[in-house]
Amino acid sequence: MKPKMLILAGLLSMSALTVQAQTQDSGFWVTPTIQGYGKMHALPQAAYRPHADKEYKIVFALTQAAKSPSDVNPALDHVARTVNLYVSSGVPLEHLKFVAITYGAATPLALDNAHYHTKFGVDNPNLPLIAELKKAGVDVSVCGQAVAEHKFAYDWLSPSVTLALSGLTTVTTLETDGYVLMPM
Repeated sequence: MKPKMLILAGLLSMSALTVQAQTQDSGFWVTPTIQGYGKMHALPQAAYRPHADKEYKIVFALTQAAKSPSDVNPALDHVARTVNLYVSSGVPLEHLKFVAITYGAATPLALDNAHYHTKFGVDNPNLPLIAELKKAGVDVSVCGQAVAEHKFAYDWLSPSVTLALSGLTTVTTLETDGYVLMPM
């Protein structure tokens, strides 16, 4: 093949990939309930879809930090994805009993903006997501023992976050109450 033909073929291939990527970006990934977070792709014919008439009780254990303090915690974003997946499958929000307990390296996501900014030099990117989750009925909580281990004062926490005795007791208490553990 001539060099001009190779260049033309390459350009056409790149154009096709660009069009495919733009198509996927405009509607392929959606955030139907938690706006802007928890991207999901609807698969109406997929197996193991949630049942709209059932109640789902999940405790999410968030233990990892984001790669950068300016990034939303990926585990918290997965909680949003879970909400989006269940609601898009027809499960009413009131049937979702979700608790996200954060501890370990994920603990700082619970800080209010002023203290997060002081510690990391950027605004807390998790607070808008926490607000959206709270509107959807998700309880975002933080382990009180982890707060102490990180040497954070309890009044540094965002008022949108529930202070729990510990991650250990939150998980085990909720499991005793019928919640399923989802480690993140």
